[in-house]
Amino acid sequence: MAISVDTFFLNPDAQGTLQAQIQEMIAEGILSGRFRVGEKLPSSRKLAAHLGISRITVTLAYTELLANDYLTSRGRSGYFVSDNAPVPPSYTPQQKSGDTVDWGKVLARSFTGGDTPRKPQDWRDYRYPFIYGQADASLFDHANWRLCALRALGQKDFAALANDYFDQDDPLLLEYIARHTLPRRGITARPEEILITLGAQNALWITCQLLLNRGRRAAVEDPAYYTLRDQVVQTRCQVDCIPVDERGLPPGSIPDDTNVIFCTPSHQSPTTFTMPMERRKELLRRAGEIDAVIVEDDYEFEMSFLGAPSPSLKSLDTEGRVIYAGSFSKSLFPGLRLGYLVGSEPFIRQARALRASVLRHPPGHVQRTVAYFLSLGHYDAQIRRIAKVLHDRRAVIEDAIRKHGLTIAGVGSFGGSALWMQAPEDVDATAVAERLRDESVIIEPGAPFFSAEHRKQNFYRLGYSSIPATRIEPGLALLAQELKQR
Repeated sequence: MAISVDTFFLNPDAQGTLQAQIQEMIAEGILSGRFRVGEKLPSSRKLAAHLGISRITVTLAYTELLANDYLTSRGRSGYFVSDNAPVPPSYTPQQKSGDTVDWGKVLARSFTGGDTPRKPQDWRDYRYPFIYGQADASLFDHANWRLCALRALGQKDFAALANDYFDQDDPLLLEYIARHTLPRRGITARPEEILITLGAQNALWITCQLLLNRGRRAAVEDPAYYTLRDQVVQTRCQVDCIPVDERGLPPGSIPDDTNVIFCTPSHQSPTTFTMPMERRKELLRRAGEIDAVIVEDDYEFEMSFLGAPSPSLKSLDTEGRVIYAGSFSKSLFPGLRLGYLVGSEPFIRQARALRASVLRHPPGHVQRTVAYFLSLGHYDAQIRRIAKVLHDRRAVIEDAIRKHGLTIAGVGSFGGSALWMQAPEDVDATAVAERLRDESVIIEPGAPFFSAEHRKQNFYRLGYSSIPATRIEPGLALLAQELKQR
């Protein structure tokens, strides 16, 4: 790798000769870690032209750095950072000057301080990662994904790779979603009623931005997906957090002046309860009575290994009131960041315009790769493989829970990849989770899922999509032991 000539600037207020300044500039870059061992420096001619100084001045500076073993010369190839240069283990940018801006006054809105927690990025280093929503590398079809990605890089697909779609999406991906994915949920939609998003979270954000403002009112499940609640709160609308029961969101608790209802009927997040058909119809009737729109997050319908999931709420909608959000993150991998919105054409038209003004469109190469992976049958094969493994892990985790006297608060009626758990009322699951880190165990505290007025500390979530079956029981033994020692 070569160091760009554009990273070199002379300080007009610096002291010393030009040669000394160049030496100090390069040495500082090496010592700070910006210039790494083996990286090639610009030629003396290019650097001299860039800085507007004599080439001999640069050559003399390079020669001095060469003598001090900061640089090494490789004949006609030029100068490189020496293997013996005193470089730090990692690069940490140095603060050149103080920040005098009072950002508390300058910022018009704050997006920190909500309930969305920071998940550990090093979760793979833990022996018992009961973490939700992460990918198990052993279950992913790396070979066929690579082939689909390479095919999408081919000359035939150059337009899909390189073109600016502006506010449009890959037609192959839209066609597959319309013809295969949505019919599995009982949904019929034209391409004009589908928008590709950067994951379901981006889909929900777009929906919040279009439907909510200071004068609107939203109903959100409680407990609920914490990031959704944060997104709703950020619109400054009035928010009603409505406690769910074993059948999901109770329609009778929704206020009359509600404009938007957010729900997860097929697999309530995080309790995993499934809303029965009669309540789904009741929810649609209630939305019609108060002229509200429903946003349905169907985030995990593919993980149905215990039985077929109920038809989506959107499939029962005859008035165009339901906006449907789906994602490939759980079934492929979360880093893919690809999801979709389905709704009436006037809404999708506005959603498309908002997306275009913020991020244009999801990368064309990613869309085309996913389109191939889906259309060639690799996706369905992977879903079947994941479902079998999750079925086996589910049996193991339920046996281990019974063995160690733990309490399940919610289980998905058709599957899923996590269990909603309840500890005794005097237990702080957040504190338990912190102590378990020392035992190489990760569990997800349940408190952030609850709104402030209904917050409960004794719930937690156990994901089993990324932990081998052989480690489930030993991990839960450590959890049970920690709960007994509270």
